[in-house]
Amino acid sequence: MDVAFLEHYQELVNGNLLMKKLPFLKLVIFDVDGVLTDGGLYYGADGEAVKRFNVKDGVALKLLPKWGVDVAVITAKDSAPLRKRMEDLGVKHVYYGCHDKAAAFDELMQTLTLEPEQVAYVGDDVIDLQVMPKVGISLCPADAHTLLLRHCDITLKRSAGQGVAREVADLVLATRMPLEKAYELAKRPEFEKKN
Repeated sequence: MDVAFLEHYQELVNGNLLMKKLPFLKLVIFDVDGVLTDGGLYYGADGEAVKRFNVKDGVALKLLPKWGVDVAVITAKDSAPLRKRMEDLGVKHVYYGCHDKAAAFDELMQTLTLEPEQVAYVGDDVIDLQVMPKVGISLCPADAHTLLLRHCDITLKRSAGQGVAREVADLVLATRMPLEKAYELAKRPEFEKKN
């Protein structure tokens, strides 16, 4: 456990939410726009949308599986930049253009044979409320829609596109080990290679 890191989340430690649920997670599911991106879309002259991803989140999405916590993405959008980013990071479970996130979640639970209590979901907007009540722990960025702020278990310190996945990974890993140990894997040259 990384006590020094967790001191910054005293309200969660005191409420035992971190200690009761985060150490036992087997999967973290992320929304994309408004979580892994700032939610903005940049359109080029040819009409192609471009998204900005935070490189720190990429480390998180690659590091969690190395410590036994799988990652998945369920997103209502679909685009070439998004597919390329997920491919580059080796994310194996991705549901693109998904408007029935609850159905995608149910399918994922069957595929991975997990119990909902072993799963965390990170979302920012009302469509994510399809899944959030079904999981063991729900998280949202600091600037999520007000309805999510009312209903999620943990409101993160970071805003959309500003390292949300990295904060989630740090929380999960800090309940299991010192972060120095967790990040030893990220220091190795092979960590940067595609999965």
